Amino acid sequence: MAPYFVFPRSLSELEQEPQDSNRLYAQNPHQISSIRSSQLEEFVKGVSFDLSDRELFCVEDQDVFDRVYSLIRDYASLPPSCKFNLVETLRSNFSVLLPNVDSLSRASQGHEDEIPVLDRLASHRNAFKIYMFFLFSIVLAEESNKSSSGNSSKVGTGAKKKHAVNSWDWEVQRGRILGLIANSLEINLEMIFGSSDPDESFLSFISKNVFSLFENVALLKDSDVKDALCSMVGSCSTKYHYVEQSCASIMHMIHKFDFVVTHIADAIAGAEKKYGDATLATSLIRDIGRTNPKDYVKDTVGAENVGHFLVELADRLPKLVSTNIGILVPHFGGESYKIRNALVSVLGKLIMKAFKNVEGDVSSRSIHLRTKQAMLEILLERCRDVSAYTRSRVLQVWSELCEEHSISIGLWNEVAEVAAGRLEDKSAIVRKYALNLLINMLQHNPFGPQLRISSFEATLEQYKKKIKELEPDMPTEDVPGDLSAEDVKCNGDGGLDNLNSEAVATEYQDSLTDTCMSQKEATLQDSNLPDVGSLEQTRALVASLEAGLSFSKCIGAVMPTLVQLMASSSATDVENTILLLMRCKQFQIDGSEECLRKMLPLVFSQDKSIYEAVENAFQTIYIRKNPVETAKNLFNLAIDSNIGDLAALECIVGALVSKGDISLNTISALWDFFCFNVDGTTAEQSRGALSVLCMVAKKSDVVLSSHLVDIIDIGFGRWAKVDPLLARTACLAIQRLSDDDKKKLLVSNHARIFGILESLITGYWLPSNIWYAAADKAIAAIYSIHPTPETMAANFVKKSVSSVFNDGGSDVQSDTEISNTGILTTVQVAKLERCLFVISHTAMNQLVYIESCARKIQKQKRMNGRKDSENETIVNNGTLTGTQKDNDINAELGFTASEDAALDALFEKAEKEIISGGSNEKNLIGVCATFLSKLCRNFGLMQKYPELQASAMLALCRMMIIDADFCNANLQLLFTVVESSQSEIVRSNCTIALGDLAVRFPNLLEPWTEMMYARLRDPSVSVRKNAVLVLSHLILNDMMKVKGYINEMAVRLEDDDERISSLAKLFFNELSKKGSNPVYNLLPDILSKLSNQNLSKDSFCNIMQYLITSIKKDRQMEALVEKLCNRFNGVADVRQWEHISYCLSQLAFTEKGMKKLIELFKTYEHALSEDSVMDHFRSILNKGKKFTKPELKSCIEEFEDKLNKFHMERKEQEVTTRNARIHQQKISSREGFVVATTSEEPDETDGEVIDPGTKMTASPSNDKSKGRPFRSEDHSGSSSELIESDQDDAEVSSVVKTKGFSQSRTKKSGIKDNNGNMSRTKKNIMKDGNGDVSVTKTRRNTRSRRYAFPAYNFYTFGLYLC
Repeated sequence: MAPYFVFPRSLSELEQEPQDSNRLYAQNPHQISSIRSSQLEEFVKGVSFDLSDRELFCVEDQDVFDRVYSLIRDYASLPPSCKFNLVETLRSNFSVLLPNVDSLSRASQGHEDEIPVLDRLASHRNAFKIYMFFLFSIVLAEESNKSSSGNSSKVGTGAKKKHAVNSWDWEVQRGRILGLIANSLEINLEMIFGSSDPDESFLSFISKNVFSLFENVALLKDSDVKDALCSMVGSCSTKYHYVEQSCASIMHMIHKFDFVVTHIADAIAGAEKKYGDATLATSLIRDIGRTNPKDYVKDTVGAENVGHFLVELADRLPKLVSTNIGILVPHFGGESYKIRNALVSVLGKLIMKAFKNVEGDVSSRSIHLRTKQAMLEILLERCRDVSAYTRSRVLQVWSELCEEHSISIGLWNEVAEVAAGRLEDKSAIVRKYALNLLINMLQHNPFGPQLRISSFEATLEQYKKKIKELEPDMPTEDVPGDLSAEDVKCNGDGGLDNLNSEAVATEYQDSLTDTCMSQKEATLQDSNLPDVGSLEQTRALVASLEAGLSFSKCIGAVMPTLVQLMASSSATDVENTILLLMRCKQFQIDGSEECLRKMLPLVFSQDKSIYEAVENAFQTIYIRKNPVETAKNLFNLAIDSNIGDLAALECIVGALVSKGDISLNTISALWDFFCFNVDGTTAEQSRGALSVLCMVAKKSDVVLSSHLVDIIDIGFGRWAKVDPLLARTACLAIQRLSDDDKKKLLVSNHARIFGILESLITGYWLPSNIWYAAADKAIAAIYSIHPTPETMAANFVKKSVSSVFNDGGSDVQSDTEISNTGILTTVQVAKLERCLFVISHTAMNQLVYIESCARKIQKQKRMNGRKDSENETIVNNGTLTGTQKDNDINAELGFTASEDAALDALFEKAEKEIISGGSNEKNLIGVCATFLSKLCRNFGLMQKYPELQASAMLALCRMMIIDADFCNANLQLLFTVVESSQSEIVRSNCTIALGDLAVRFPNLLEPWTEMMYARLRDPSVSVRKNAVLVLSHLILNDMMKVKGYINEMAVRLEDDDERISSLAKLFFNELSKKGSNPVYNLLPDILSKLSNQNLSKDSFCNIMQYLITSIKKDRQMEALVEKLCNRFNGVADVRQWEHISYCLSQLAFTEKGMKKLIELFKTYEHALSEDSVMDHFRSILNKGKKFTKPELKSCIEEFEDKLNKFHMERKEQEVTTRNARIHQQKISSREGFVVATTSEEPDETDGEVIDPGTKMTASPSNDKSKGRPFRSEDHSGSSSELIESDQDDAEVSSVVKTKGFSQSRTKKSGIKDNNGNMSRTKKNIMKDGNGDVSVTKTRRNTRSRRYAFPAYNFYTFGLYLC
């Protein structure tokens, strides 16, 4: 019988002689490295021949074993052919041995002679172990060689290619070997090992090597290798009960390697399915559950891997995990959010899979339903988790449950309310998944494709009436009029009992009442309600309708929040909000259409993703295949849009026209609506169609050329009186004409078009609220198409002036004459307002016209220069032409520059002539400007007519923008009005005008910067808002320097109006992105000025916290530490100490910053006596401990001890100082307030009162010549006592025996009060200044009251006051 083989701990251990002489080991190994290659091949062939030709058990022969061991030991040095022969021989022998084991077990049952059988079993066992050991050693050697060389080959996932004989392909051989070893564990090993479980060394060897191979990520990519390894793990741990050791190895791998998680879960699930034994899975779950939750806080990678493993396990074995979920629930209270995230995902998997098809009796189903309900409640509770990652993960799980239809109707609205609440979460990732959840809930809602509240209410009311009809006669109070969704009986799947939820939705859709239907039509449909069945089914339908109504209201209530999210700085917020609004519009949620219109301005966003989201949403919602529907959508959108939305709509339409998404058929349909070619078209729709066509014309100006006559006839005809805004839109269309179309229009309709425009400007056939907008576009149209617009402008300006003053001439009546004629009539005020608008707007258009002419001349000059340079030729001999020479000479002499300067001077002169001109005689606009200035200075008249003041100041601001001299002359007036005007409209307009003036004349406005910032303190919300917008525009575009008044803008961060606060936050956010972050440089100055302002503590903290968070660079943070610490020097105000220390606590400290804080201890040590200051420093140190290295952490702890010690010392010093001050006050009182030792009556009979505080001030304690200090020896037996309580009360008791006076004399002595009354007492008494008498032993508040006493020497009574 051959020696038995025992698995060694390592391959080389086989060369060591064992203590047991009956153990097989390598006695005479060969040195393979010393054998030549030709001999080596013969050597390998000899070994292969012996193994193949002899019995399978020959491998346990010492000679064969030694030779095979030698080859395995030096396996890495073998050539490929030798490797192939050796591996094939061992593998084939092992594959033949496995069936023999099974046959041996069957043969042993029929033989009576047990001795030969035992020998054969021992030989089979030895051979089995040896072959497995050598094959595993080959695999480990090959993989080790590959990993060390770094040349890992790619693992093929497809079909294996056929290889030639003796060719070496390790990937193929590896899969075969491991598959063979895995199959060997599946046979009946009980016979050869003598028990159901093999010996531990065998299982340990298998498990150790299998788990080591699991750590190789490249191996797991091979499906054959992965299946073999998973099978071996399942066999060892489940079939052979090697659970405890396997669990330890698996947990180690899971904590260390993230890529093994999925494969380990596959192995565990495969073992449970194969052997029907879940011991391994249960053990792992219990090991995870028993782990201390604090361990996962330290090991974040391990926590993430363990969480992933639990999710994968729940996905594969949901019922098993559901029975053991109670072990894991306590980890919800742990600090590791990654574990909580995983448990949330596990609950989602279990709800979707473990409780999908619940079978069994009633009790088991009830248990399952209660378990499911408990899990759902946990998910709802986790929506308020402290970690944003967990909250977001919960919302993702709810989305998955929604897609799988695993949310019952009774729980639907509760989930929707939670999601709606999370839209206001501070974390962007939570808001993102809350939006996604609402999108999915709308998509998969069980209530139908239309969720209008009015439809639900109408249908619900009808079915409630039907319920009353179906119910038997009973008292009214017993009738369940309203059934909530919770009252509906639900089955196990969360559906309605005895009623299919899909059928309910279908019946409900058949009974929907269209909101556009008339009341009569709705009434007719009441009698056509579909019959859903019995009374119980009708009640269930009513409950479903009530749930749908609640859901619709819940979604409709979030519309204001969605509007706010569209202004979010996070692009994901904006994109997902747009998607949700699109879904809401699809399901006809109330208010979704209005919210989508507010999406349009986002097209101007600089973020490309937001722009694309808006464009895609617009195209999805409004662009249809039918051109008529598209045209209707576009002009309806244009009709209901404001100016900002129209600008955004114009941008989107232009982009769609460029891409060809708006077809020619759509444009043709728009013309049909404008020309009233479609039946039922209204004037408003015609105007909307023309507005859209004007937008299209901005990208394609030929669009308007075919309908010039229609634009004039319809735009200014009778339809303009029906819809006055149609005239304004027609004026805009005239401006958008191409140059050729403008020429055609002048040739064919010159007199008519200008007559219409002039009548529009000077006439009164348009309402006042529309006339201003129409006149604006009409004047712009005249300047756009008229060859000499200034001549026509002069005519209608004169007509406007004449219509006001009624003198038929061009002279303007002065303000003095106006005031002499009495109060202006209402008609004159209205006419004057229009006149001022025409004058100022004409002047502004004249300025624009001059600048456009200048640009045209300069453009033409550049084109001529390029043309001349192209036409220049060089003579063949290389000399230049005469023209070129002249040009070069002119350039050298500077004639070209002088021409440009002359043109600039000409343009400047033209601009000046608009108002002031170059001579003393003023032109038309100049005369009007003088009148306007005087009119605005008539504050009495302006106060009487606020609308006139608004028009006059607006016109004055336009005039000031045109001319610098006029601006300088009226700046004082402008700031006086903006400061003192009672009309917030006037102040708002002037504030906006100040921004335009600062852009045009920055030097003139620079001295008035403080007054511009003062508008931020205006009591009007609209003025403050405009001030924030104006200053933000000027500062962010570098048109105004950030001066020392920026603290006023910082205060707006805490403005009562949320819109202003948001604008201020946006300003500082954008300011922080400029250059090296100006907020960093401004922060100390802002801190200083805010500390001196009357701000609440919360407001100050919120402002500084927001500003500090905008500073991101570590270098700037470190510099701020030094700056703020140095601000403690020279500051004695406790309030400023608190402010500075709070700002320090908000900084993001680095190690360098923390060291600097420690170094600057001397600068702030005097402030550490205050508890609030100390709390802020403790907060800094606590944050520093979390991120610093151990060595710095110890320094921080030492510094913290130092701070605490210093704080206590300073507190003790303060107490000592306070006590000393109190004692000094006692001494001073004794010296300052003394009673004359003589018994003479005082000369003052009126009871003169002396303030003790004044007395003490007048008599310093060191002046001993004027009063003898109080000494105990002067008064025998005298004693005094002062007791102070925490409530600032003082108890003074005095029992005095005076020297030189008898007690009876003392009792008889009296004190006169202010009224001359005498009072006597047996005890010492005192009177205050009011004549009130108080006994010596009394309670009084020494801080709140100030006592005055008669002018007596108190030494007589031995009393003193503190």
